[in-house]
Amino acid sequence: MDFTLDATRAEIAALTADVLARDPEHAWQALAKAGLLELALPEELGGDGLGPAEVAVVLTEAGRAGAQVPALASLALGVLPLNRMGSPEQRARWLPEIASGEVVVTAAPHEPSRPFAAEPSTEAVVVDGDWVLTGTKTLVPSLAQARCVLVPATLPWGPGVFLVDPRAEGAAVHGTSLRLSGVRVGEADLLRDGSLADLRRFALAGAVALGDGAVAGALALTTAHVRQREQFGRPLATFQAVAQQIADVYIASRTLHLAALSAVWRLDEGLDADEDLAVAAYWLAEEAPKALAVCHHLHGGLGVDITYPLHRHYGLVKELAALTGGASERLDRLGDLVGA
Repeated sequence: MDFTLDATRAEIAALTADVLARDPEHAWQALAKAGLLELALPEELGGDGLGPAEVAVVLTEAGRAGAQVPALASLALGVLPLNRMGSPEQRARWLPEIASGEVVVTAAPHEPSRPFAAEPSTEAVVVDGDWVLTGTKTLVPSLAQARCVLVPATLPWGPGVFLVDPRAEGAAVHGTSLRLSGVRVGEADLLRDGSLADLRRFALAGAVALGDGAVAGALALTTAHVRQREQFGRPLATFQAVAQQIADVYIASRTLHLAALSAVWRLDEGLDADEDLAVAAYWLAEEAPKALAVCHHLHGGLGVDITYPLHRHYGLVKELAALTGGASERLDRLGDLVGA
């Protein structure tokens, strides 16, 4: 398999990296202005009609730069599932606003102690012609910025996904948790094809793409540091122990990169991507935090200085590992797939 980016994706990667480097303080609006948030929008809504692979390229570059932008939420948990599962009216309502950078839309696939719950404990019942939602969602990316949240819930006939305003009456935001206490939504807020499996696939694909970039960016920072920093009159990179540790991080980074590319490629091609996503997500949850710990160690005290960018990569990887459900959860899910 050729893992080289094609011309279009290479141009997207270069443009994203350039935009993030030129205007880090206004990165999200700069990405929108460059047209990088509308890549996966259908052409009739002013987009380019591209798919998960191109979105993943933007996410990877955002991770590489350690950019503090709601890319995972709005692109992997907003644009992609809305484009797949939303009605024409829902897509027309939300996708252009996401692409403009003015609105953040995210999703809430997790519940307390139940990552990617296939049968959500959040309930939706009909009251006076409306749907009423009750339940708690956790680890919702960019929740504080979100204007709309895709909320999986159990309807009388099975799971579905609703579009919910986190500021609606009965909704309460606590950090990354969303508590719903009798929140009313209409029939127009129910996605036409509320596939929780698709929502999970997009979430994992986005997480591994973003994590791929975050680890690669941390590796680049660390290799530059150990080349320049001297100890006992020699660059740190010339010490065998340091070289061995950098090699371990390089192996983790390259393995995550290949696993992420393979998973996203299968998802983009409409192939069964579950096993590849499971492998990539496990590697992200298990190995990426260890790699970032080594990067911190090799930086010494500089690694925890908030004026130096490494802490952003570390925090991002930690959040992504939690978003996958954690290493044990990912290993269990991978075992289920292999056993099946």
